Amino acid sequence: MRGKTVMKASLFKKLWIIIVTVASTLAICFLVFYLRLTGTYNREYADSVLRWWSGVLLQAVGASWEVSNPHNVTIKQGQPHIIMANHRSYYDIPLSFVSMPGSIRMLTKKELFKIPIWGKGMMAAEFISIDRHNLEQALKDLDEARQIMQSGIVLWVAPEGTRSRTGRLQDFKKGGFMLALQTGAVIIPVGIRGSETILPPDTFDFVLGRKVEVNIGEPIDASLYNIEQRDVLMQNVRRAIEGLA
Repeated sequence: MRGKTVMKASLFKKLWIIIVTVASTLAICFLVFYLRLTGTYNREYADSVLRWWSGVLLQAVGASWEVSNPHNVTIKQGQPHIIMANHRSYYDIPLSFVSMPGSIRMLTKKELFKIPIWGKGMMAAEFISIDRHNLEQALKDLDEARQIMQSGIVLWVAPEGTRSRTGRLQDFKKGGFMLALQTGAVIIPVGIRGSETILPPDTFDFVLGRKVEVNIGEPIDASLYNIEQRDVLMQNVRRAIEGLA
């Protein structure tokens, strides 16, 4: 894997990265709106658009990535899947889209759906929100997630709930694991190394030419666990991600 020379982005380059990011994001949002309004939305086409968008974002910062998949993990039709990855950077999402198979959509906090245009675009593209502050609504959100998984969507979940500022795995949230247990999903643990070096947390200090690793671990079948074993499942997934990240 060869990356470009590592260097901090100049002010001009930072502005260019932000412009490319915003413009490409708005473009896919309006495209999905149009497809929905005209009744021509096609999931496979939406998949290709999301991967194009992910590639544009990564190309803008000159990032290169290497995917390790020693267990030859694939998405089996008719079997619900949940990708669970560590989360250190905004770039974890596009890295996952370009590295993993299947119709991937995020299960993410409802606050992101309030962002003008982007929130509506995510909704139109079959992304799922979850209310972390309202248990009753969260249960409804998980039920919707369960239904969309049955239709073939692969959910991407950050079990930490938010980005880690230290690089260490934070405590895991229970929602994604409850969903996995209820659906008998196969959990695919993923460890992403180096994404935080592209854009350090809470800054606009883009670093160009970074190399990132996406390590896909051995799947964990949640159907082999029951509700009483939820904490055991969480520990096993955490151990797997720690070894990959």
